[in-house]
Amino acid sequence: MRAQTYLLSLLLIGILFLAACGQGIDDPLNWETEEFTFTDHNNEDFGSSDLEGKVWLADFVFTNCTTVCLPMMANMKGVQEELQAQGLDVEIVSFSVDPTVDTPETLKSYAESYDVDLTSWHLLTGYSQEEIADFALENFKAIAQKPQDDDQVIHGTSFYLIDHEGVIMKDYDGLNPPVEDIVRDAEILVEEAKG
Repeated sequence: MRAQTYLLSLLLIGILFLAACGQGIDDPLNWETEEFTFTDHNNEDFGSSDLEGKVWLADFVFTNCTTVCLPMMANMKGVQEELQAQGLDVEIVSFSVDPTVDTPETLKSYAESYDVDLTSWHLLTGYSQEEIADFALENFKAIAQKPQDDDQVIHGTSFYLIDHEGVIMKDYDGLNPPVEDIVRDAEILVEEAKG
């Protein structure tokens, strides 16, 4: 009888363990991010240490963009509002891919023109064009190239969901984001962060 109870307990633990595993992110990317410290829209240092233990969403934009950044900013604002409506504490980080033009003041004004909540949204600059190109490629597998004699930057349009350990778990189409999927995945990661 005791052996049966023991086996039943093991079976229940196994089922619970498998059920918990099933709650994870589908097909995670598991891309590690390097430590970084850049300058935010308030002209203050901001980086990976500020995001430690937090779930965050990232993208690459620039203020002088005449094409994809406009819908990306509007879409990210919509995602931010939905995350907040669901009570999910998720930070947003937008890396400028045009750092010589995008000063902290320019970024702040840009964000305010979209009426975004800057308490949890950080727009970053404070690096060279070469540094952000390398950073985007090495960490996010994204392009961020500014051709010579052009004021537009060629860059990726994905939104990236990063877990509390700084690991990129998912990427989504920033031009047509699956908001429900992002919120569901963020909720899973926020619960994991509470551990």
